[in-house]
Amino acid sequence: MSIEYAIVVKQPTQLEQLLTRFHTRAQAAFYLERQGLDIQEAVEAHDTYHAALSSLQHNLDTFLKHKLLDREFLPNFQFASNQVILVLGQDGLVANTAKYALGRPIIGINPDPTRFDGPLLPFRVANTHRVVEAVISGQASMKRTQFAEAILQHGQRLLAFNDLFIGAESHVSARYRLNYHGQVEDHSSSGIIVSTEMGQTGWMSSMFNMIQSGNRWLGQTQEREIQPSIGRGELLFAVREPFRSQRTGISMTMGQIQGEVELRIESQMAQGGVIFSDGIQQDRLSFNRGDVATIRVADEGANLVVA
Repeated sequence: MSIEYAIVVKQPTQLEQLLTRFHTRAQAAFYLERQGLDIQEAVEAHDTYHAALSSLQHNLDTFLKHKLLDREFLPNFQFASNQVILVLGQDGLVANTAKYALGRPIIGINPDPTRFDGPLLPFRVANTHRVVEAVISGQASMKRTQFAEAILQHGQRLLAFNDLFIGAESHVSARYRLNYHGQVEDHSSSGIIVSTEMGQTGWMSSMFNMIQSGNRWLGQTQEREIQPSIGRGELLFAVREPFRSQRTGISMTMGQIQGEVELRIESQMAQGGVIFSDGIQQDRLSFNRGDVATIRVADEGANLVVA
């Protein structure tokens, strides 16, 4: 693999976001104090992140050209085949970057292990030289993942690294018709979650936690905790809080999507219907009456460098 350039994807710290909102540190501190909070935590996290960023840049300066890329510019940035991507931030930044990286190798670097669990951030700044050299030489261990895809009848399309949400943008019931394995059912629910392999420890796992908590409350105990098991090239969908009525059912609330098996959803919402991916509501499609979404495994995916 011919790698000539590194792209370092970074994100704003909480302190920087506060300064954008309140303009000065004093104003931000005053606001937090009124909420019973201390700005010092944000300051310390900011300093730790920027120390990691400076160290990462210094390491790269010794052997590879590089460029910084702010998270907000990801959708419009054109990645090239001679680049390796280093993501310095939280797991969500890896997920967001992956959808625009076009299969380029992604190295997730944890800038602050005391604050971030980082399942998608297996490396530290001190590992930078070694892991980038492994990518350049073709010796790096890679994990290939596949995205979920939502495509509307007129061709609009949205990819998801972790999960898709299909439902209403506010806290009202989502109304839609589900078509799965040749069966059709009208639903009124809090929306549908579609999870990929990479997202099974996130939003989808909370669905399973809720089911198990309910079972325990009802006295239905299990020998072991059950969590979703989603393999590469598979998706799992689950309906949130389905409501049974004369017109809506609850028999089609979970299922697997893989290969030729797709999920078709017809919106019955006059307005406010949405499809968004990876928890980012700005990354969305409108989904109102007359819209039909097909949910399937996408051809595209991500190449993550693993430890």
